[in-house]
Amino acid sequence: MDFFNSVIAFFQTGGTFMYPILLVAALGSAVAIERYIRLVYERHTNRAMWDKLQPVLASGDFDRARNLVKQDNTSVSKVLSMGLARQGTVRRREDIEIAMEESMMEIIPQLEKRTPYVALFSNIATLLGLLGTIMGLIEAFTAVANANPAEKADLLSASISVAMNTTAFGLMTGIPLLIVHALLNSLTGEIIDSLEMVSVKALNLISTSTRRRHEIDTPAADADKSAAEQSQTDSVTNDEVTADGDETENAAEEQQVEKV
Repeated sequence: MDFFNSVIAFFQTGGTFMYPILLVAALGSAVAIERYIRLVYERHTNRAMWDKLQPVLASGDFDRARNLVKQDNTSVSKVLSMGLARQGTVRRREDIEIAMEESMMEIIPQLEKRTPYVALFSNIATLLGLLGTIMGLIEAFTAVANANPAEKADLLSASISVAMNTTAFGLMTGIPLLIVHALLNSLTGEIIDSLEMVSVKALNLISTSTRRRHEIDTPAADADKSAAEQSQTDSVTNDEVTADGDETENAAEEQQVEKV
């Protein structure tokens, strides 16, 4: 209770600049809480979605993977949906990689949105505290100018003490917001790094599965081609044998005609 009363007394003796600082503190805290909840949720859902997609991509079932990313709205799904869409039409690794990078350029600004405002509010709170102190000192020196010389020292010290409250409150608001801003930047960078790692892993899985499927299809195609060539060769051989038989039969008939 004493602490609560001391906080109220500290706030009341700070002057009018305490209210703008309090407003900035409320706005900065609201943005910081919203960003933290959003980023933590994004990190959790991305991790869960990748755990679900990785075995599907490893098995080469790209149709099922495309259906999974279409039904989800996480950043991982947005990145991989672009790559999987290109995978169904082209085989070049570069085209799939470019599609994923394009999707990353759209997602990163969404992750960093409103985070710079936390640092801005931190600076504003500190500057408002300094401004309140300067204005308080100006008022203090103006007030003691016409006061009794015996009381000037006491009045000036009391006024300076009150004016310093705004600087203290501004720093108490600005420092935590600056620390939170650093934490939010670190969390955002962690999510971006995880998305880049996921895109590289998915690209490697797609390339490996496509190469494996191509290696399986190539011997089968060669076998079909060899069978077709062998069939064509047998057909030509049968035609030659038939032609030779016809020539032999015709020669025999000519000999019988000559004998007659």
